[in-house]
Amino acid sequence: MADKPVVIVTRKLPEAVEQRMVELFDVRLNAEDRPFTADQLKAAVAEADVLVPTVTDAIDAAVIAAAGPKLVMIANFGNGVDNIDVSAATERRIVVTNTPGVLTEDTADITMALILAVPRRLMEGAKVMMDHGEWPGWSPTWMLGRRLAGKKLGIVGMGRIGQAVARRARVFGLSINYHNRRPVDAATESELAATYWDSLEEMLTFMDIVSVNAPHTPATYHLLSAERLRFMQPGSYLVNTSRGSVVDQKALIRLIEEGRIAGAGLDVFEGEPVLEPGLHKLVREGRVVVLPHMGSATIEGRIQMGEKVIINIRTLFDGHRPPNRVLPGML
Repeated sequence: MADKPVVIVTRKLPEAVEQRMVELFDVRLNAEDRPFTADQLKAAVAEADVLVPTVTDAIDAAVIAAAGPKLVMIANFGNGVDNIDVSAATERRIVVTNTPGVLTEDTADITMALILAVPRRLMEGAKVMMDHGEWPGWSPTWMLGRRLAGKKLGIVGMGRIGQAVARRARVFGLSINYHNRRPVDAATESELAATYWDSLEEMLTFMDIVSVNAPHTPATYHLLSAERLRFMQPGSYLVNTSRGSVVDQKALIRLIEEGRIAGAGLDVFEGEPVLEPGLHKLVREGRVVVLPHMGSATIEGRIQMGEKVIINIRTLFDGHRPPNRVLPGML
């Protein structure tokens, strides 16, 4: 195209990313950083050549149906595309891209932080000092948690992030177990000293900590269902840094309330950003740690995401296939 493509960005991005977009495109930025409404999204796709949404934007079939003839690309600022109806976009010949591979280490860091925080009751300890500024003093029986060394970690989803979690966990003396659609290659399995479980239910039965790192797809919705969660032991913990919908949240709350699971660490949860009352109660009781979807929240990671968005857009308008194109068959 001789003219710069019209690019509409739905949320505020890092300054370095926005500055580069201003140089390259006819870009409309969201300085106020307020999430677009459905009507605003429809108006944006009617006007833009490229829409750059984020996980907070539901780009469903209704929004895509409102797209004007100019819209040729939805360049998602995010690792996943569960917020986009990829099939509807593909039918309209609209290219969908994402930003994979840049958040592996950041998400693994948050996962490991939650693996530490929940059994060792770090948030409860910090809350005592924040609320009161002092505590009664050291006691042999106060604020006792669980040791990590020697415990069994079960990783659900042994992709890039799952493997990065495993590398961190080994340093803390956890034994590595995993469930995946298929075993990882022999070299990786040997490096991580990891044991593959074909049966998710069987693995859950023997784990002290379960880390959910599976991607969100239609097949992984409530992968950790009520039935499967019941296989976990009363002293075990669940950590989820993938997507809230991979875990049946109501069942998880119920099992923790009943003492059939010891607790949970969640960076994601169903119904974001609203925390349902039952989960909030468990947070107040110190039985669950919930973070506000911080897994990718590093300066470096967000800039790299923006760079991938820019590369995808430029590649398409240079007449080539974007490197991070997503097709329905890939989900």
